[in-house]
Amino acid sequence: MNLGTALIHNGHETEPLTGALGVPIIQTSTFDQGDLSAPQEYDYARSGNPTRKALEEIIATLEGGAKGYAFGSGIAAISSVLGIFSAGDHIVAAEDVYGGTWRILHAFYKRWGLETTVADAADPDALRRAIKPHTKALFLETPSNPLLKITDLKACLGIAHEAGLLSIVDNTFMTPYFQQPLKLGADIVVHSATKFLGGHSDVISGLAVTGTEELGKQVYAVQNSFGAVPGPWDAWLVMRGIKTLKVRMEAQQASARKLAAWLLTHNKVEEVFYPGLESHPGRHIHEAQASGAGAVLSFKTKTLEQALRFLGKVKLAATAVSLGGVETIASYPVKMSHGSMPPKERARLGITGTLIRISVGLEDAEDLIADFDQALQ
Repeated sequence: MNLGTALIHNGHETEPLTGALGVPIIQTSTFDQGDLSAPQEYDYARSGNPTRKALEEIIATLEGGAKGYAFGSGIAAISSVLGIFSAGDHIVAAEDVYGGTWRILHAFYKRWGLETTVADAADPDALRRAIKPHTKALFLETPSNPLLKITDLKACLGIAHEAGLLSIVDNTFMTPYFQQPLKLGADIVVHSATKFLGGHSDVISGLAVTGTEELGKQVYAVQNSFGAVPGPWDAWLVMRGIKTLKVRMEAQQASARKLAAWLLTHNKVEEVFYPGLESHPGRHIHEAQASGAGAVLSFKTKTLEQALRFLGKVKLAATAVSLGGVETIASYPVKMSHGSMPPKERARLGITGTLIRISVGLEDAEDLIADFDQALQ
């Protein structure tokens, strides 16, 4: 079955009791235990809820994994997955991961004895050199946020396997529709389901999928202990969004390709970062491991003044945190997604005041181009 079909037909097409074409919202905090000599599946909603379980089974199916888990946000999913490690363990992470991932690794978990080394994930040898005797995992994200750098997943996951490490991949930008890291050898995949999976800028949610049942038990132990889970309404909203993922991703990607190509020609634009461009570094690697370029791009203006003017004058894009909604969103990484990263580190990575990240929505590409042109001019 093709993935576009699996978005609709994944074992949760109908509700068995009534035949309703949708998973019901089971809005409850607890469940009647009945006969205590025969415990039932659900007892308390932190530990499990039928609506949440449906979402967890759907994302496991779409990613080709053994077990799926839903969380109250993307960073809750990432933090909970990292919670399977112990004090004294070491993580090698891509140097340009999402700013929230950087913060949780370098601030929160560092205080609890989890050590992190960052390396250029676009260079597999750099990751290999960063591995230490007490390294337990690689944390990767491709394309990266916000410069869309490409990680060779096959090469890097091979390094992880050789060294006996777990591998974790943030697949938020691509979604399982365009990229399936577990099939390339990853052990765990994480998502901010707030973004393209939810797709409508109306829900905060996170997901994790494990490649094995045993890893699933470890992640569930943290999920149940931390309790950073979504309510049934939020889980239902993500399932609703997943049903239209194919048509949204295809349409948004088509507009992103046109917008990126046009930005390359603009006299106020210094650089454009988008995996769908012929000139994008790592493009051929990306095409070998993903079926699309996605709907996120970034560009740098020639001056700081031009970037700030653009953000103030653009009309068809919200200047906001987040991405993946039906509306185009212009984000300013130096102040938003990567604001918690030390300024020297941002500068080293090229996350400057002239950088603008665009999540392309469902507006007509021609209208976006006209609006971006007036804002840049």
